[in-house]
Amino acid sequence: MADFFHPGWAIFIAVVTVLSLVACIALLLVAARRRKMADDNTTGHVWDEDLRELNNPLPVWWMGLFVITVVFGAIYLTLYPGLAATQGLLGWTSTGQYERERARVEQSMAPVFTRLAAMSPEELAKDAQAMEIGQRLFLNTCAQCHAADGRGSIGFPNLTDTEWAWGHAHDAIKETIANGRVGVMPPMGAAVGTGDDVRHLAHYVLSLSGSPHNTIYAQLGARHFASCAACHGADGKGIAAMGAPDLTNDIWVHGWGEAAIVRAINEGIQNAMPGQSRLLTPEQVHVLAAYVMTMGQPAVATAPR
Repeated sequence: MADFFHPGWAIFIAVVTVLSLVACIALLLVAARRRKMADDNTTGHVWDEDLRELNNPLPVWWMGLFVITVVFGAIYLTLYPGLAATQGLLGWTSTGQYERERARVEQSMAPVFTRLAAMSPEELAKDAQAMEIGQRLFLNTCAQCHAADGRGSIGFPNLTDTEWAWGHAHDAIKETIANGRVGVMPPMGAAVGTGDDVRHLAHYVLSLSGSPHNTIYAQLGARHFASCAACHGADGKGIAAMGAPDLTNDIWVHGWGEAAIVRAINEGIQNAMPGQSRLLTPEQVHVLAAYVMTMGQPAVATAPR
């Protein structure tokens, strides 16, 4: 795929574009010339014994439109970056236009966000305008992964339950939105032992949350949990500072059951949420974090499996 970003492609595109324009001009010149091919004003071609192709000139309106198209193309390529690497006389770029439009919108919304930035999370949660803006920010920025209702899917956390690996405080959510998070669980299969040991450990992990499990396997797997305790804690309740999830609730971001847990132990898990500080202003992050806080439910909810 990297081959498509080679500088030679810019030259190739520019050459093809110029040659296409020249070919259009050549076609126009050739079509404008009228040659006498036969005395009866035909080309001499005959089909089905009596169908003859006339040698009439091209319509003036068609020729005019063709000339306008070619001239327009030449002017456009001069003013705008139509020849790959060239910028054009106007220096226009899609990035520049986006930044200008974004700055204009931010300027028009500045008074609103100035008011909202001075409000506490609790005040924002009660402000109808703040929640409406927060919802729009969420749908534009977060819904692609966490779904429009915030319930997520396999591999993407459910924001409507009580499981917050990095903390549910407003400042913690702001940090997550602005700078992103990286969660890594290394493969632990070799440290645990044999395949049966991994299965036993998986059932012990299931037992921590009261999920259906094999009791004998869980008892055998308890001694292998020491490999997990460094991150998830000796009691399996996780460590928020590390982003290690609580294993004692019935919330499974990466799938539930023996097979899913065995896969996680053997292969590890690597999740990354990109930071949004390049797309959102601090004021927008402030409002969005308050909106996300309101999505959590007071009662424990089960995440998608």
